[in-house]
This record gives sequence, C-alpha cells and structure tokens, in this order.
Amino acid sequence: MATYKGIQGFTIQNLSADPSNPIEGQVWYNSTSNVWKLTSATTVGAWATGGNLSTARYLLAGAGTQNAGLAIGGNPYLTTTEEYSGTAWTGGGSLSDGRTGSAGLGIQTAAVTVGATSPLTGATEEYDGSAWTAGGNYPVSVFYFSGAGTQTAGIAMGGRDPAAVAVTGEYNGTSWTAGGNLGTGRANIGAAGTQTAALCIAGDPISSPPRISNATEEYDGSTWTAGGNLPASYNGKVGFGIQTLAISAAGNTADGGPQSTASDEYNGTSWTSTPSIPTAVVNLASSQSAPASLGAIFGGFNGTTQIATTQEWTGAGAPLTQTITVS
Repeated sequence: MATYKGIQGFTIQNLSADPSNPIEGQVWYNSTSNVWKLTSATTVGAWATGGNLSTARYLLAGAGTQNAGLAIGGNPYLTTTEEYSGTAWTGGGSLSDGRTGSAGLGIQTAAVTVGATSPLTGATEEYDGSAWTAGGNYPVSVFYFSGAGTQTAGIAMGGRDPAAVAVTGEYNGTSWTAGGNLGTGRANIGAAGTQTAALCIAGDPISSPPRISNATEEYDGSTWTAGGNLPASYNGKVGFGIQTLAISAAGNTADGGPQSTASDEYNGTSWTSTPSIPTAVVNLASSQSAPASLGAIFGGFNGTTQIATTQEWTGAGAPLTQTITVS
C-alpha cells in the first residue's frame, strides 16, 4: 500500500512552530497551537491584514521581505526602527537622525535609508540588523523619493528639493554616484527592482498640478525609458518585486486624496488590476526587496490619521499555509 512518505517524499512531522519554507503538499502537526496544517499553492492572489506596527507612522521608509521587513523613521522625524517577522513588529536599532519621507532599500539585516532628515540633507545610514551607522552622502538633498536594490547595489530616484527632481543615485555600499536622470522629475513615487533593472511608478511630476501620474519608467543601469502606464493616475504609491514582475498598491487618486485601495501587477510591459488592498492609504512603505508573489505594505495616512496597519500580499502560485479542520 502506498504511504504518505512514498507519495510526497517526506513524513508528517510534529513541530513546535510552522516550517519557514514549507513544500507544497507538506502536512505537519503544530504542537504549540495543537492543529494540523498543510501547504498548498494559491490559485488567486489576495491581500490580508498582518500585525500592526508598534507606532503608527506615515512618510516612512521600508526594506526587507514579507517575513523579514523593516519600517524606518516616519512622521514626525522619527528615529525609531521596527522589524517584522511576518506576524509581529518589534523594536530595532535607532537612527542617528530622525527622518520623514526618506528612501529605503535592502533587506532587514543589510538596509539603507537616505535623505529627508531635518534639516534636509543627503545623509545615508546603513543597518546591519541591530544598529545604524553612517554611509556615503547622496548627490543631492532630497525627500519624498524611493529606493530599490541592495545595500551594496542600490538605487534611489526622484524626490523633491523642494521642487520635483529627476535625479537617480546608485549606491555601492560605500558611496553614491549619479545615474541616468528620469525622463520626468517626480516625487511621492513607488519603486521596485534592482540597480540595473528598476521601476519608477506614478508620483508627482514636475508639470504639476494635477500632481498625479500614471507613468512608469524602466531603468537598465544607465538610462530610463517609458514603460506601460498604470490604469489610473496616483501619487504616494509603493511597489515591490522585480522589473518584469512587480506589484504597486495604494496612493492618492487626486492631489491631496482620496486614498486608494488599488493594487496592480506589472509584467514588464503592462499593468493589470489585482484584488484590492484592505485599507485605503497613501504615503506608506513596503518590503521593497520582496518578490511580487509575497510582499507587505505598512503604515501610511488614511485621509484622517496616520495608521499602524500592515497589509500582506500572497500572489497566485505562492505557498499558502492552511489549517486542517475536521467536522
């Protein structure tokens, strides 16, 4: 007679916590919660609410992944950092300078935040998973901009000084150098990708008002070119994923609001709508190093107040842990 191990290639385990990287079809018993669980593949992408930040904040920077995220600074010039486990936020190391509207990039244990201190500078700080230390200065003093990539191969783009700028900076872990300028200077943008394959998404263009845009630009490591337009115009969005498979969510649908629950997926050519996020919000942050199949967005402003909400995306085909119920 066939056995579970013979069919699946592994046995049913008794575990005190869910495995960090379960395999599709894997079944286990969680002895802490006293339930049986299994992993399946999602058929349709969906958003769900995760654990709240300890401190509500907006105009913050983000880094990391869904299960190892980083919330950095925020209004009003916060120095606090929070780390996300995929379930809960806990306190991390404090920034040297309070930051509002800075850019973030990298992973939880090797992150960068740059710009938007008070007074405004191009100061950079690097995070090692416990403490922040000074990094190289950005080419210009700027705020309301975004970053992508890694601590040793990062990119930041756009922003205000206070007018919208087209500047791109590239980071090597030590110093920033100027990259190719955006086709249109803009601030309050979303970003995704890597230093040599990045996306700049929507935002406040120089030719404002109306100070919202549906434009996407793609970077190849030296030059920005026009990509596919979003279904609608926004500012204050976030993004995560890679240039050929990215998610963009939230934002204002007009200058000053209202806030949006829109979420869209980019395939390297065009955007298509995905299920809406649970909470309409603007000026939030994302786990910008996350893949498009598994990301998180957090904090922001809901039109009335700054919020602590975390919203998690599980894309189609991504592993999904489910509890087995017997009736």
